[in-house]
Amino acid sequence: MRLPIGFRAGATQAGIKPSGRPDLALLVSGMPCAWAFVGTLNRAAAPCVLRGRELLASGQPLQAVVVNAGNANCATGEAGFWADRRMAELAAERLQLAPESVLTGSTGVIGQPLPLEKVAAGLPRIQLGPEANPFVEAIMTTDLVPKLAEATLSSGARVVGVCKGSGMIAPNMATMLAYIVSDAAVPQEELRRGWKGVVDRSFNQVTVDTDTSTNDMAVLMANGAAGPVDLEEFWEAVERVAVELARKLARDGEGATKLLTVRVTGAINDAEARKAALAVAASPLWKSALYGNDPNWGRIMMALGKAGVAFQVDRVRIALQGILLYDGRVLEFDRAQASQAMRAEEVLVEADLGLGEGQGMAWGCDLTEEYVRINALYTT
Repeated sequence: MRLPIGFRAGATQAGIKPSGRPDLALLVSGMPCAWAFVGTLNRAAAPCVLRGRELLASGQPLQAVVVNAGNANCATGEAGFWADRRMAELAAERLQLAPESVLTGSTGVIGQPLPLEKVAAGLPRIQLGPEANPFVEAIMTTDLVPKLAEATLSSGARVVGVCKGSGMIAPNMATMLAYIVSDAAVPQEELRRGWKGVVDRSFNQVTVDTDTSTNDMAVLMANGAAGPVDLEEFWEAVERVAVELARKLARDGEGATKLLTVRVTGAINDAEARKAALAVAASPLWKSALYGNDPNWGRIMMALGKAGVAFQVDRVRIALQGILLYDGRVLEFDRAQASQAMRAEEVLVEADLGLGEGQGMAWGCDLTEEYVRINALYTT
């Protein structure tokens, strides 16, 4: 997938991943970018997240991102903060930029020193080009597939997004690593005004395992190369890209065999609808039933009831793959038919709380033996 005008990307095999696959990547704009950033609220946040917040507070433009995959550089003490700054400096030297215009990102195993000598040796080998694929493939860890999405505005300006993530996903302000770039001209204040809302409606509505990563970040960059755009259309495009990436994160959940989409309506407001939808998507009991094609709607009801939102059991309607299972009372339904309908790559749960106009979506996946196997052997 080609990047918007003015952006280039590249990657190399620096030897950080034990697999020997590409693991060091650059994403660069030929001109300074307006940008917005959100990072994990996990209190064990990695240095790259903390440094990103500092750069954001400075108000300066951004021009590049350097990411290593295979090492989270988290919980590594002062040496980790120094290594993160040094990675930015090394990338800045490679690109002839100021270190303050380079954002860092890391993902991988927590608690291991970042091998800076490999970063230093790898950066000069990165060849930059107009395609996003080398960048996204290099930032993958347990991901099975690269995740990319794009949208084009009527003006011709484009929005392209990439992300990585498969496990340790229950975002709390961001996602594993997500970068969305555009050649639209959008003021920095506008980007920062709207970005958090997009994240809340997309990446923050994804769950694989209820674990919020220490390294989560979501970044939006716009270099203005394609000129001014209609802001409403711009935000619609950005959100469309973010939602597509969020769905791909859930579908590629570790060990997953199917994508779960949860749509909640009838909540007292949108925020409560999103909260209720996420509770269903996150429920280990419902995720297990999903894997076994068991239309046990009681687990959906349980998850809705524990979500901490306004709730009256006798006003709830629950449908699974379009089959009504509960409507304020227990219904008779063909259990075999419902189970067969669950044997699909995407399963839709719809719940109407019957209390208001609020609506929201969440995305998740089933819980399988393979998820346990992957994480039981992650560092061994």
